[in-house]
Amino acid sequence: MNYSEFDRRNFLKMLGGSAVAAMLPVSECVASVAKPPNILLIAADDLGYEKLGCYGGLNTSTPVLDKMAKEGTRFVRAYTSPVCTPSRMSLYTGTYTPRHKFTDVLPIHLGSKDAVDFQKWPTYAQALREAGYTTSVTGKWQLAGLEFHPEHCRLAGFDSWCVWQIWSNNAKTIRYWNPTLNQDGAIRTDLEKRFGPDVLTEYVIDQMRSAKEVNKPFCIHHNMMLPHVPIVQTPHDLELNRPGSLDNMISYMDAQIGRLLAALNELDIADNTIVLFVGDNGTQTKSVRMTTAGKVTGGKRDLNDGGTHVPLITYSPGRVPAGNIAHDLVDMADFFPTICELAGAKLPENKAIDGISFVDPLTGKGPSQRQWVTAGIYDDLFVFDGEWRLHNIDNKLFDCRDLPYEKLADLSSDAAKAAKARLLPILNNLRNL
Repeated sequence: MNYSEFDRRNFLKMLGGSAVAAMLPVSECVASVAKPPNILLIAADDLGYEKLGCYGGLNTSTPVLDKMAKEGTRFVRAYTSPVCTPSRMSLYTGTYTPRHKFTDVLPIHLGSKDAVDFQKWPTYAQALREAGYTTSVTGKWQLAGLEFHPEHCRLAGFDSWCVWQIWSNNAKTIRYWNPTLNQDGAIRTDLEKRFGPDVLTEYVIDQMRSAKEVNKPFCIHHNMMLPHVPIVQTPHDLELNRPGSLDNMISYMDAQIGRLLAALNELDIADNTIVLFVGDNGTQTKSVRMTTAGKVTGGKRDLNDGGTHVPLITYSPGRVPAGNIAHDLVDMADFFPTICELAGAKLPENKAIDGISFVDPLTGKGPSQRQWVTAGIYDDLFVFDGEWRLHNIDNKLFDCRDLPYEKLADLSSDAAKAAKARLLPILNNLRNL
């Protein structure tokens, strides 16, 4: 392990006058310093929890993620807003939807010149860059049009990027076959007949390798473009001469994650890398999905369990307990403080962070302190405590004690009355952010 002279001097200064430390060679003292972990955050585009086998899904093959869950920790109560912009704003900034007020899709696909101000809304990536991490981002960048804001990824805290430039030359572009990808400010011209998700996987592996070569920890936010519509044939579909389908796209996404985990082993950095996999919102489908627990209804844009309940799998051999199932509630805003705590990065001063770290359940050290989660779209939002969900519009209360089945609560029951009395003050506070 190579450390600079600055690192050595500061390490010895930290030891002070310790007689024991004075007897140790400098090399042994430095070797005892824990190396910051790499962070690989993988966000699938439009994937609810119910589509994965490890969550009881019955129709989709996801062997890699199922194995990750078996060898890591699977969170069964992770929630987010039911569409991409509010969900991703909460993830990047650690704030609730009623605070950041992005409640619908930012219309980048229509050529909007709107852009999220990442000076007003600091990101976890900025914090990790300040802490010495190399930072990069991929895939869906839907918080500003790069044609009008070419440095937006850098302003958000990322040193490097390979993202889908959704709008270019007064037209919407495509993400899958022959994609329009912007890498570090330039549109790539070498992607004819290439499948966009494959290109992104290669980029992530290159970023991991580059960080290792310069002996710096990395933080990579891999915004997968799969399995968002349009439904297309993946390379596997073409090889097997079969039509494309949502389930096939999810399976191909799963295989791409397998390539990334294999690369971590090949680069010999798996034991110092924490992988977090999450969906950004519910599945984009109107079809009923069958799980071992029952039928899942609702999906993307629906402010119900089907639209907001997402998979969350954490994996890191030796750091994350294997085979653990965490029942702690997780809000998308929680990723900001969690990633900062894992990396030893400071939270921004004088800025509201609504998220609550889930490092303790992630590492098996204890429960989270979170008692409820929130999500929002358009004029509606909810507060959900794991059993009861109270909505902003008309103060509707839903009984969610038997998920995936949910129903309007019987307000004549004592349990429903107590739940509403408990959740209404929380909802009122959210309304006033």
